[in-house]
Amino acid sequence: MAQGKILLKPGTLWTSVKEQTEYALQCGALLSIPTEFEFIEQDNVRFLVRILSNLNRKKAAKEKQEKQSATSGQEFNPFLPYEKDLFVADISDTHVCILNKFNVVDYHLLIITRAFEEQESLLTLEDFAAMWACLADFDGLAFYNSGKIAGASQRHKHLQLVPLPLAPSGPQIPIEPLLTAAQFQNSNTIPKLPFVHAFAPLNSNWVQSPFAGGQATLEVYRTLLHAVGFDARQSGAYNLLTTREWMLIVPRSQEHFQSISVNSLGFAGALLVRNPAEMEILKAQGPMTILKNVAVSY
Repeated sequence: MAQGKILLKPGTLWTSVKEQTEYALQCGALLSIPTEFEFIEQDNVRFLVRILSNLNRKKAAKEKQEKQSATSGQEFNPFLPYEKDLFVADISDTHVCILNKFNVVDYHLLIITRAFEEQESLLTLEDFAAMWACLADFDGLAFYNSGKIAGASQRHKHLQLVPLPLAPSGPQIPIEPLLTAAQFQNSNTIPKLPFVHAFAPLNSNWVQSPFAGGQATLEVYRTLLHAVGFDARQSGAYNLLTTREWMLIVPRSQEHFQSISVNSLGFAGALLVRNPAEMEILKAQGPMTILKNVAVSY
C-alpha cells in the first residue's frame, strides 16, 4: 500500500486550535460544558475529579440527534459531515482534526477518519501517523476508547487529544508517578495498578517523522494488545492512552461503575461525575476501586 501524505504544516496546529476555538465559541458551534473539580487521593495517586455543573446543552443535542435518527431511519453521525465551524486542520489524506463540540477540557481535539470506520476497529498506521503529526506541535495525551464498553459515545472512528497538563497542579498526568516507577523497572506492567493492563515506553523523537513513528508505534500497540490477551486481528473493548513518551492499554469489562461512566481519561487519573450523588459514590468507593471494577481484574 502506498504511504499516505501528511498535509498538516509543522508548527501550525496549536495556533489553529486557539483561533478556531475562539471563533467556534463566538458563533455558538462550540458548547463547552462547565465543571468544578477536586482532588481525591487513593493508592498514592491524586485523582482529578471533575463535576459537571450543567449538562443541559449536551442533553438537548443528544435528543436532537435521536430525533434526526428516528426521522431518517439512520444513526446520526456528527463526523460525516463534520461541522465546518469546528474544523481545525487537515492532518493527512485519511484524517482531519476538529474541536470536540462538548468539551470539558479546553482545546480538546478529535482526530477523525475522513471515511467511516467503526470505533471498535483496530488502529492502523494511518491513525498513528495522524496522531504523531498532531503531537509534534501539541504536547498532549492522545487516547482511544475502543467501543461503547470503553466509553466511546460515537461509532465513527476517532482518536482524541487533550493538552497537558491535565491537572492545574501536581504531575502533568495524575497517574504519572506510578508509570515513572515502572519505567525504571523495565517492565511492561505497572505494579500499583490492580487490573489487567500493559505499558511501554515510546521514543519522543518519533514526532519528527509521523509515518516512521506511526509504524514503530503500530508495532508497540500490537505487542501490548497481545500482552493483554487480544488477538491482533480481532478488536475488543479497551482504552488506549499515549503521550510522546509512553503507551498504556487497559481492557474493559463494563462502561459504568453504578452510574459513573469511565473512558480513557479515567485511567490517566482524571474522572468525571455528573452530579453530587456520583461524587459521593466516588468518594465512598475510591477512584482506583472504580477503575478496577470497570477494567478486568487479575
